[in-house]
Amino acid sequence: MLRASSFLWVIFGLAGKFGATTPGSGVGDSRAFAIEVLLTAGLVNTILATASGARNVGPNAALAVGGYIALAGLRAGPVSDASMNPARSLAPDLLRGDLHSTWIYLVGPIAGALIGVVFEQILKGRPSAQGAKAAQGDAD
Repeated sequence: MLRASSFLWVIFGLAGKFGATTPGSGVGDSRAFAIEVLLTAGLVNTILATASGARNVGPNAALAVGGYIALAGLRAGPVSDASMNPARSLAPDLLRGDLHSTWIYLVGPIAGALIGVVFEQILKGRPSAQGAKAAQGDAD
């Protein structure tokens, strides 16, 4: 990510913010944080719901995850830039030397991912012994 941010710096200069994610104009840190938690929880839940077991057939997972990311970016982009990825936000902030809002994009996605995993476990329950064996590639 640092290389990508450096490339943006070379191409666009300071005008491009090096691809940094920042809260939108007039959006407070707490609102941007809440959106990042919500978006990441939804993303993780979408990934876990589509990329497991029998549902992982053909393009289903790719379409669902890609569609979620596209819609999240369109709807929440103006609010929080819809990062949903700590590495995607950290590198540009390090390069531009502004860590003011970095915590939003580090803590928010981590908290959202944990919520997404817990939510998925509530929905599906613990894996069965047969499911765990199949996940290791030992299905008979």
